[in-house]
Amino acid sequence: MTATPPGATMCAAMRAANLHAPGDLRAEMVPRPRPQADEALIRIEASGICGSDVDRVLTKGTYHFPTIPGHEFAGAVVECPADKTRIGQRVCVFPLIACRRCPMCEIGEYASCADYDYYGSRRDGGFAQFQAVKLDNLVPVGDDIAVEDAAMVEPCAVAVHALAAAPLRLGDRLAVWGAGPIGLMAAQLGAAQGARVAIFDVDDRKLELARRAGFGDTFNPRRGDPAAQLRATGDARGADVCLEASGAAAALAGALAAVRPFGHIILMGNPVGDMTLPRDAYWTILRRQVTCVGVWNSARNHFTDDWRTAIEAIRAGQVTPSRFITHRFDLTECAQAFAVAADPAQLSLKIMFTPSEEPNEGRSLDSTGNA
Repeated sequence: MTATPPGATMCAAMRAANLHAPGDLRAEMVPRPRPQADEALIRIEASGICGSDVDRVLTKGTYHFPTIPGHEFAGAVVECPADKTRIGQRVCVFPLIACRRCPMCEIGEYASCADYDYYGSRRDGGFAQFQAVKLDNLVPVGDDIAVEDAAMVEPCAVAVHALAAAPLRLGDRLAVWGAGPIGLMAAQLGAAQGARVAIFDVDDRKLELARRAGFGDTFNPRRGDPAAQLRATGDARGADVCLEASGAAAALAGALAAVRPFGHIILMGNPVGDMTLPRDAYWTILRRQVTCVGVWNSARNHFTDDWRTAIEAIRAGQVTPSRFITHRFDLTECAQAFAVAADPAQLSLKIMFTPSEEPNEGRSLDSTGNA
């Protein structure tokens, strides 16, 4: 046992998945954060791996090292210096910390903040047993929402935000490109609005999951022309709204082929490479007078709250986020979890960390980080 150096301070320890460099994610004991006056300490009960986390952890890295990744997480308040009544409250976390000073923040468009902070990339995030979170970033959820659904409010809010970017009317054809978690949640939300949903993906295993979720019109664009595939369902004009949720250039070209004249394309997927278009696809935008709109993150302000909309949709059963969890891991298995996420041979939609090990309240770290 390591002796405590003279004058060292003791602090409680917690387990975390700590990123020391791209590709170097370690399950280790780290000091438990102490909430400041404007923060609450959250005991994290579930934390999801986003596709952007895979890039950050394995190749891209975070903004400093070490960093605890993870921006999709939920749990319960265990400490709150400013408001003891919040202890025990179940919450999820809006991960973007806006500067509240720039022109975009002045109008509540925090996702476009010029000088933002972010849990899981610019500061420590949710792949841990505890995290200190700004009070403004706590989003209360009721006891009637399962914790894994609460942890997926963040991607669900992204889907809500995307669908709000184009007019979607009762009976419209919504074509979703990319059957990942956000694409499938957007499909569920669109169906709840009365749209007829078609889902495109190049992975037949994902299409099978989509069919199990109740979507009958599922297509692999590698097996036929997307416009022809839609016409075979009776949509002679094409899709009213196409949601590109994969970040692949081929998917964008397919969406352009399938969209109707004066239709809408929502660009949401994080690009996996350069987004290039054939000349004929570009001509489609011009000749069909298509509206293309980009969306980013989600909105949460006094006027538009995609998070509250997402929570209410989950509560009403219109969207079922936890249905798309394919794997669960403990924090001690973080390297294995990311190996699965990066392996195309394994079907993984949402991978969830569910910390099962109770924090050891009696174990402490000294000021050097030794147990």
